[in-house]
Amino acid sequence: MTDIVERRDDLPAVEGDRGGVGSVGEHHPVRGRASPLPRVRQATVALVAVAAFALCVRLAEVDPRALLEGLPKMAGWAVEAWPPSTQGLHELLVRAAQTVAIAVVGTGLAVVAALVVCIPAARNLTPGRGVRAAARSLLNACRGVDSFVFALLFVAAVGLGPFAGTLGVAFHTFGSMGKLFAESIEGMPRGPLEAAELTGAGRFRTVSWVVLPDVVPGLVSVALYMLEFNIRASIVLGVVGAGGIGQQLKNAIDLLDFPRLLTIIIIIFVMVAAVDTVSSRLRAHLR
Repeated sequence: MTDIVERRDDLPAVEGDRGGVGSVGEHHPVRGRASPLPRVRQATVALVAVAAFALCVRLAEVDPRALLEGLPKMAGWAVEAWPPSTQGLHELLVRAAQTVAIAVVGTGLAVVAALVVCIPAARNLTPGRGVRAAARSLLNACRGVDSFVFALLFVAAVGLGPFAGTLGVAFHTFGSMGKLFAESIEGMPRGPLEAAELTGAGRFRTVSWVVLPDVVPGLVSVALYMLEFNIRASIVLGVVGAGGIGQQLKNAIDLLDFPRLLTIIIIIFVMVAAVDTVSSRLRAHLR
C-alpha cells in the first residue's frame, strides 16, 4: 500500500478546467505563438502613413532652408516695427469693433437658422429619412464651404464691406452649428421623449418643453465656441474686402508700414484674448 501511495505522489499534477488537479493523460492544447499577420498589417499601415506624409511634405514644398534664410529678415522687420504707431488709432479701434460685430451678427443669424434646421436633421425627432437627408445635406453643403469663400461670393453680390463678411460667417457657421446642434439633440436620453409621446404632446410642445430645456446649455456652449472661432475668421475676411481690421492689416503689409502693422497685431491679440476669456467664463457657468 505504501508503494502504491508513493507512486501516486510521484505522478505529475495536471491542472483541470476548474484550477484543480486533473487526470493523467488529459489533453491540454499548447499555446502557440501569436500570428505575425497583425504585426505585418500594423507595419504596413505605418509605412503607408509615413509615405503619405512624405508626399504631403513634398507637395507643400516645405523648405527649412528658406525658413532659416527668412528669419533674419523677419527679425529686421520686428526692429523696424518698434515702437508701434499710434497714428489713426481711433480708426483701428473702430475696425476692430467692426470685426467683432461681423462675428457676433453672423453667429447670431447662424444660431437662429441652425435651431430651425437641426430639428429635422436629428434622428430621434425626425423618423422620415427623406426630410432628414435633405436637412443634413443642406448643413453639409454650408459646412463644406469656408466662410472665406462665402465672403468672396457675397462681395461680388452685395459689394465690399462688412455686410459681405457677416453673410459669409453666417452661412458657414450655420452648417457647422446645425450639425453640432443635431448631434446634441441625438445624444439626449430617450426617456423624456417617450414620456412626451405617451402624453400625446405634439411636435412643437415636445421640442419646447422636453428637448430645448435638456440641450440648451450644450447649445449655448457650442454657440460661444463658434463665436470665438468666428472672431478669428472675421479678421481674415478683411483680406477679400469684407471689412473689419483685417483690411487694415492687409493694407499695412502691402505698404510695409511695420509700426502700424505692430499696432494692428497688438489690437488683434487683445481683442481675441478678451473674447476668449469672456466666452470661457460663460461656458464655465453653464456646466
